[in-house]
Amino acid sequence: MSTPPLLTTARVRGENTRRLVHTWLRRQIIGLELAPGEPLSEAEIGSRLGVSRTPVRESLILLAEEGLVEVFPQRGSFVGPIRYEDVVSAQFVREAIECSSLEQGGALVTAGDVAELRALIVRQHEAEHAEDAAAFFDLDEEFHLRLMRACGHESAWRIVASAKAQMDRARRLSLPEGGKMTGLIEQHESVIDALDLGDVAAAVARLREHLRVVLQDITHIQVERPELFARA
Repeated sequence: MSTPPLLTTARVRGENTRRLVHTWLRRQIIGLELAPGEPLSEAEIGSRLGVSRTPVRESLILLAEEGLVEVFPQRGSFVGPIRYEDVVSAQFVREAIECSSLEQGGALVTAGDVAELRALIVRQHEAEHAEDAAAFFDLDEEFHLRLMRACGHESAWRIVASAKAQMDRARRLSLPEGGKMTGLIEQHESVIDALDLGDVAAAVARLREHLRVVLQDITHIQVERPELFARA
């Protein structure tokens, strides 16, 4: 496990301990720091983070509801495998929400919004050149969140974020592959360019193509890393 957030500082700010534990564990699982099949000890995680077992147990229950953790009576909790059918469902939910958001709110996107999105592209290029997949992943998330915000549907992002947990693990697997980040940046730029021209329909079409890339990658990833996936 990588170094956890400073929970003591977070507590001083009045942040909820369970939410912080859940966020940290979720990031570890999605980032594959905790691999599918790995056992999850409440005592060890609590000791690692400096918290009691209660917020850890509650966080594991929430993660089980997202399909990221499996809990077996008398055996314990384990990081769940990636399930292809869950990735497909997540992609469906994400495409439906994000494309509808852009279709309905694309005309609301301002020149200032476009400038902010282009500034994010610069940072994505920096992460690409540094070969920092984790940083790029976060910047990719920020791009899609800001796009929904510009369209007036920011509150719907939490639904997208919750639905796509399984997809995010598959996305993280594909990012280090040669040229993957470059291709994703180009797709982001194509959406921005269409919005800059006021062509919302073209922006929606390009976003839809972009969001379907993960389904093109998943078969290849299953062949390369079958141990991470649930058996059919």
